[in-house]
Amino acid sequence: MTDTTPGWRKLSAGGFMDHIGPLEARRDAEGWRYALDTGPAHANPVGMIHGGVIAGLLDHAIALAAWEAAERVPAVTVQLDTRYLGAAKPGDRLEATTRLRHRTGSLLFLDATLSTGGRYVAAATAVMKLAKQNGGRDG
Repeated sequence: MTDTTPGWRKLSAGGFMDHIGPLEARRDAEGWRYALDTGPAHANPVGMIHGGVIAGLLDHAIALAAWEAAERVPAVTVQLDTRYLGAAKPGDRLEATTRLRHRTGSLLFLDATLSTGGRYVAAATAVMKLAKQNGGRDG
């Protein structure tokens, strides 16, 4: 898809996500939504959307929600639990929604869902750790 869907804007994600995308984003009353229009390149050998695409989109949406909740401090995934609830096929538009559930000093706990055409494809919970601003390592 070369044009942006009305009400959405193109999101330049960079890195790995540029190989899956392009992604689109929009803000509504419940927060940010992220979308991916799928095609044959997103399929697994049986013709459904590959689970790695689904997990990658959920992980990225959660990371963006954590970044916003932490006032634009990057966060890295400590744990991502993904539950596949249904299948998606090439041509489906996948939409991710996220919600911050809890925050401690350096950890954020988030939930996300992924749907297409009004039905759920996957759900995830994640623990995100705020990254050090100086690029240093823990330990």
